[in-house]
Amino acid sequence: MRRIVMLLSCVLVTPVSVTLAQPVAGLGRRALQAEDYYRMKSVGAPRLSPDGRWVAYAVTQPVEATNGTTTETWLVMTVGAPAERRIQVNGEDVSAPRWGADNRLRVSLKSSMWVVDPVSPDTPMEARPAGAGGAWLTSPDGQWMARVQDVPRTPAPVPALSDFERRHEEHFKGDAFDWYPFRQDGQRFPLPNRHARPATEVVIRPAAGGETRQITSLGLTGVGTLQWLPDSTGLQFALNEQGARDEKAYGSTDLYRVTRGGTLSRVTNDGHNHTDASFSPDGRWLLYDRALSTQRIVDERLTHGGAQDLWIQPAGLGRPRNLTADWDYDPGTPRWSPDSRHVYFTAETGGAIHLFRVAAAGGAVEQITTGARRLNGLDFDLSFTRIAYLVGEFDRPSDIYVADIDGKNERRLTDVHRTLLAEVALATRSSETVEWLSTDGTRIEGFLLFPYAYDTARGPYPLVVMNHGGPHAASGYGFSFKNSLFAAHGYFVFLPNFRSSTGYGDAFKWATWGGWGNKDGEDVMTGIDALAGRFAIDRQRVGTTGHSYGGILTNWLITKYPERFKAAIPGAGESNWTANYALSDISRTKDMEFFGPPWNPAALEVMIEQSPFFRCGNTKAATLFVHGDVDYRVPIEGAIQLYTCLKKIGVPTKMLIYEGQAHGISGHWNVVHRMLNEVRWWEQYLK
Repeated sequence: MRRIVMLLSCVLVTPVSVTLAQPVAGLGRRALQAEDYYRMKSVGAPRLSPDGRWVAYAVTQPVEATNGTTTETWLVMTVGAPAERRIQVNGEDVSAPRWGADNRLRVSLKSSMWVVDPVSPDTPMEARPAGAGGAWLTSPDGQWMARVQDVPRTPAPVPALSDFERRHEEHFKGDAFDWYPFRQDGQRFPLPNRHARPATEVVIRPAAGGETRQITSLGLTGVGTLQWLPDSTGLQFALNEQGARDEKAYGSTDLYRVTRGGTLSRVTNDGHNHTDASFSPDGRWLLYDRALSTQRIVDERLTHGGAQDLWIQPAGLGRPRNLTADWDYDPGTPRWSPDSRHVYFTAETGGAIHLFRVAAAGGAVEQITTGARRLNGLDFDLSFTRIAYLVGEFDRPSDIYVADIDGKNERRLTDVHRTLLAEVALATRSSETVEWLSTDGTRIEGFLLFPYAYDTARGPYPLVVMNHGGPHAASGYGFSFKNSLFAAHGYFVFLPNFRSSTGYGDAFKWATWGGWGNKDGEDVMTGIDALAGRFAIDRQRVGTTGHSYGGILTNWLITKYPERFKAAIPGAGESNWTANYALSDISRTKDMEFFGPPWNPAALEVMIEQSPFFRCGNTKAATLFVHGDVDYRVPIEGAIQLYTCLKKIGVPTKMLIYEGQAHGISGHWNVVHRMLNEVRWWEQYLK
């Protein structure tokens, strides 16, 4: 049994318990407006200089006139009074800041790289990137260079055609393909044949110069994460060999090694994916992230997913050890401490993201940072004495903070949003963390944003349920312009972390296996009831929305509980899983969590049972469907089917299709247009 070693911040003392946030000061400030979207600035992930004295970061802002985005690069000191300095070259803004080992900043302007001394940033030095042919890796002993390189394949033979046949081939204006997969979201249809792409092979050459020599002959694509072995005798890389050879296989990502002489060996072969591999600075240990592969789940017909853990073994290979076996969360982006004694990583815990560490020798996982917030874009200085990161909160867009490696002496370095926040009150009572018991007694966590100028005497207020995507993801602390805009128009906004959410342990994460919509739907409904019993919420004016899985769950809720919802806005939502299996670019989710393809009778039964389209006849919620017309992740056909049903039964409904947009609808004009239409829909059917 795995156990949760970190308690949630809320304590359940009644059917609903809350953690109060401080009220927003300054009631005279106005409510957020859609026009403010173009005034919002976004702060990029901080880049901490090796000596820990400076942080470089990017600030972006949308531009209505061009549908584009401006990008500025800034510097701020981590010690003393934080004085921000904008970095420009010849009066132009630069991008892609990154630090060199010399504590000087590298930035990009057009096709050039410029080197900036943070002490004297006004005199940058132009320099062309070295090694224009690609990224070479130097061996630890400094004697060799290596990289992954494309190697052309032998072209397949082309059948001889008569002149008559050739002319009609030239007249053909459609597409012809005989491979799989043929769809990928965001890519042109049909997807090019991956088996026709060049093979990726490992090549080496002497560091002092000399002939480049190919040391692998895999004939496959997908070689990645190349790194030298600590003793410089060879290299290690990651490859999904089965998936690269068999177009129908999911495979698993394994670690391989090749000597400088070309002898190939396989390091892992246990049906798991092995990612984020790295050697300890002292060269003694190999670390990697290990999680159960889709292929093994399908082959063994498992009814659950697996744990994600950090594993360690001697660099020269030997018995591996699980460093996080007794820790029920998913570690991410592991980093070695310089002394090789600890591994640092981030993880979701409920709605928060924090920094943790574990000793390489084993022991309990230690939590370093705390609080009701999400730490994103975390970076370390070279000596691991200082960290920089973005802090996500509901009532404030992210800014950059710095702290000691133990999380102490934290302070905010930037105040990018001060002008807007002096004018706009994002809420008069910002947010609360809420907990409740679901139908079977499972404790569920969520978050509630309050309407602007909230006053219980002026209630009850309508409620909008914002369902997150995934489904294996989570809502959490962090500013959302859309959620804040809904609250500014007088709506409660409820973000439930229903079962299937990450950050609550493996059993919670995989609880909806074989039944998308069942337990998670119950979690949402019991959450609405619990909140309505405590706050000034109008049970007769409840709407539900979300994108991707949030749209899928929205379709489920309005067809499963037709009397409970007044309006709905499903974004990129599915309604018919039997069709989705072949049309989507991720059949793997159905092969795993729906137990197979629709021609498998048991899987077909699950797909029909979980498809909103087959129970849509009693739906009552006025529904606005939002979709991209080239969405290959959750194809538009599912939205069209449910739209047709609602039209046939006389429910108010509308379809909003964005031309040229894939699963994630992007572009500032599209984003704002969508929000304006969604607000109008709530105003028409919830108020």
